[in-house]
Parts: sequence; C-alpha cells; structure tokens
Amino acid sequence: MANRCECPICDTVIDLAGYEENELLDCPECGTTLEVVSLTPPVLEEAPEEEEDWGE
Repeated sequence: MANRCECPICDTVIDLAGYEENELLDCPECGTTLEVVSLTPPVLEEAPEEEEDWGE
C-alpha cells in the first residue's frame, strides 16, 4: 500500500513509501523542504526553518 500525499505548496502528489514520521524531504516539483508529520493518514507540512546553532 503506497502512502501518497500532496505537497502543501504546489499540490504535487508525493509517494511517501520508505519515509518515516518526522523525516524531511524535498518536493520534486517546487523544491520546498517538507516534513512527514504523519503516515496514517499521510500528512506533509512545510518544514520549519532551522535556527542558527551558536554552540550552546
């Protein structure tokens, strides 16, 4: 069973087979970095921006 979900930015259908929850991936169409929020049901969200690590 293939888990498919639409990119929240450009609506391209992305196959989530082989991905795990909280994993990051890039949309093949628009290049947006997305986070797999859930696999059941499949949910993608735009990944949060990484904050600068100042060595703390």
